[in-house]
Amino acid sequence: MTDEVLIRREGAAGFLSLNRPKAIHALTQAMDHAMTEALLEWRDDAQVKAVIVDHAEGRGFCAGGDIAFLRHSALNDGGASGRKFFYEEYQLNHLLMTYPKPVVAFMDGITMGGGVGISQPAKFRVATENTRFAMPETGIGLFPDVGGGWHLSRLSGRMGQFLALTGARLDGAECLWTGLATHYLPQEALAEAKQRIAHGHEPGQVLAALSVTPPEARIAANAAKIAKHFASDRYEDILASLEAEDSEWAAKELATLRTKSPQTCKVALRQLHDSLACADFAANMVMEYRIASRVLTRPDFAEGVRAVIVDKTNDPKWDPATPEGVSDELIDSIFAPLPEGEEWRPL
Repeated sequence: MTDEVLIRREGAAGFLSLNRPKAIHALTQAMDHAMTEALLEWRDDAQVKAVIVDHAEGRGFCAGGDIAFLRHSALNDGGASGRKFFYEEYQLNHLLMTYPKPVVAFMDGITMGGGVGISQPAKFRVATENTRFAMPETGIGLFPDVGGGWHLSRLSGRMGQFLALTGARLDGAECLWTGLATHYLPQEALAEAKQRIAHGHEPGQVLAALSVTPPEARIAANAAKIAKHFASDRYEDILASLEAEDSEWAAKELATLRTKSPQTCKVALRQLHDSLACADFAANMVMEYRIASRVLTRPDFAEGVRAVIVDKTNDPKWDPATPEGVSDELIDSIFAPLPEGEEWRPL
């Protein structure tokens, strides 16, 4: 076990409290493993009525996955340990998605990447005034994984495509407005909510009683523009649409997209498109594991992490460098089935 997740029973609730504050609780393989073991144990425990996923201390819920570990794997072991990391993480995502007991995720603070993967499957997703939600993977040459294809593709108005491509950050009010959160509570009410759930009260009733009206969702003002400009599943069409509009908003979004990995942007659009045809969440995760297995060792990932996280120079040299250079054949190869015996399977 690991002290990076504090696992405890309190009354009728099982608590999974992320405990890596210096890394904003970014998920390690040990954390994924510990949470999976606890969930499997509680699944058949009649005393546990609900599961609470939160963070122990610090300024965020979960900043993502262990990107440094994944880059090390890409550069040093041909992606072998990285693929194992993804395999277990996706099993945890799927276990949460199909869990027979209510899961309550408290998305208080930074909720990105891997943090999205362990909060979006929850039946109840609580945003606060501190929530900062994003899937910023296009900026490091990865892709919006951990079930992002499923969750984002099912948002209305092409909001998911916008979030996947731009990596835009949403606050708590915007999370509630888009449907990424089910409830909005002030941070000061969270302890009370957890205590009531631990005392056996039904989570939905507890959260409804403690919810407050959030501020106005700023992204609502841009919803029509997002639906219009991000309507196509072809990346070049989205860029052309933004280029054709003479507005500050379009110029800003276009400039943002120009910094992203063209390969990742095309992967994300295909991923969200194909996810809508998936029969269930497991099928989506099979697809995402195929993508992860390929993208991990493609040039853009190690280069993106170097530029954004390691050297902090923000000058990634993407390969291919342009959207036009990312061929349909390359994208097809990233989505192709894996060799016999290497496909992802749920627990």
